[in-house]
Amino acid sequence: MTFAGIEDKYTKSDSSKIWLQSIAYDGTSTWRKGADKGFSAFLEASQHLELFDIETQSEVYRNGIHILPEIHGSSSPESLYNEIYNTSLELLKKNKFLTFFGGEHSISIGIIRAFYEHFNELTILHLDAHADLRPSYLGSRYNHACALHDASQNANLVQVGIRSMDKSELKYMNNEQCFFAEKMRQGTWMKKSIEKMGNQVYITLDLDVLDPSVMPSTGTPEPGGISWETLISYLSKIFSEREVVGFDIVELAPIPELKAPDFLAAKLYYKMLSYKFFPHGK
Repeated sequence: MTFAGIEDKYTKSDSSKIWLQSIAYDGTSTWRKGADKGFSAFLEASQHLELFDIETQSEVYRNGIHILPEIHGSSSPESLYNEIYNTSLELLKKNKFLTFFGGEHSISIGIIRAFYEHFNELTILHLDAHADLRPSYLGSRYNHACALHDASQNANLVQVGIRSMDKSELKYMNNEQCFFAEKMRQGTWMKKSIEKMGNQVYITLDLDVLDPSVMPSTGTPEPGGISWETLISYLSKIFSEREVVGFDIVELAPIPELKAPDFLAAKLYYKMLSYKFFPHGK
């Protein structure tokens, strides 16, 4: 199955500008399971997308979207981390726009490390309901609750939408670069957060940054999230004002009787590609 049912000529490895790596893993989640099935639901929902994006007046699929062989969960979080990290390093040599789909958020640890080692002075933009800054959780540094700890120590980390955390994470958080959901009611947070970013940005997007009223299909739905309109408005600004070098989308845990969240994830992915290749203001 191709993304959005696009013709085979737009899916070839060599000619496609966009590569999509799926990682089917849900080994460390602690509440709702099912994120390992997220990519299948995302891909199925994508078959019903309209391929013309009204906002950017574009058909980004014509740049080619190639789906790579899936990475499946290994026997331990540590071994999976190593596989993802090494795979990401190799992919970064290919001169493609790399995108990743989880899986739960622990899959991002190895990807982010590969990216900040490859790009000098990289900013990591973390969109999430949860801080994910624990150095270790349940005996592992590669737990979903630790997804951004390494980035906090080794890269410029900007966090947006946070509304749940453990007190122990405070010492790893840069309060000047964390935009809590409670403070995002003020109209200046978009501008201020982008000012904290360098030129090159990698985005890690946990779908639970959205309010559960529009995105209930996550491992840990948290009330008080942002809306679809707010999210895409913010992403449009980032892609216009910074060079986004890659992104991941994680934590889609499908609910069989609810198809709208799966479609939202597919639409969001396509929107982000549209903003990358047809940004406003450039």
